[in-house]
Amino acid sequence: MTRLLSAGRDTVNYPDRGATAHRPLPAGYNHLHHRTRLGHGRAVFETAGTAVTTFHAHRTSGMRVQAEDAAVRPGGRVIVGIGLGPLRIDAPCEVIWTAYEPSRIGFAYGTLAGHPECGEESFVVDMDPDGTVWFTVTAFSRPNTWYTHLAGPLIPFLQRSYARLLGHHLRRLAVTG
Repeated sequence: MTRLLSAGRDTVNYPDRGATAHRPLPAGYNHLHHRTRLGHGRAVFETAGTAVTTFHAHRTSGMRVQAEDAAVRPGGRVIVGIGLGPLRIDAPCEVIWTAYEPSRIGFAYGTLAGHPECGEESFVVDMDPDGTVWFTVTAFSRPNTWYTHLAGPLIPFLQRSYARLLGHHLRRLAVTG
């Protein structure tokens, strides 16, 4: 792990900790809510839930993930990175909450100092009573660096595009096992 992950336990860099678990999302942020149908049945649900809570879904979508633990747990640290060399952006986060329930598996992480945004994002797999399995990304965020301020409306567009990509990869993972 990098020094950032093993450093002191700073708090998240926004005041609305845990808000992705509730509605409505806090004002003053860009909001994201994207839902993808993954398939049907317990096997799809469990495979997708495991892929989300072990960051396998993130990794297969092109993100580099460094995590303290093999599976998410509240308080766990993670760095999600994209890009190469000097164009690499590392985004340090802390897992805020987890859900390991019979019809709901997932987690949320919140941004830490050094993240280009401030806010929170959740990744949840749900199974409806009829067996339909869904993946939902919910987030609230706002710029935290000069370059995310400069990028303006491009950042929410990229976040929505990534949520769609993640859903697409997760559907493929869940169906093929």
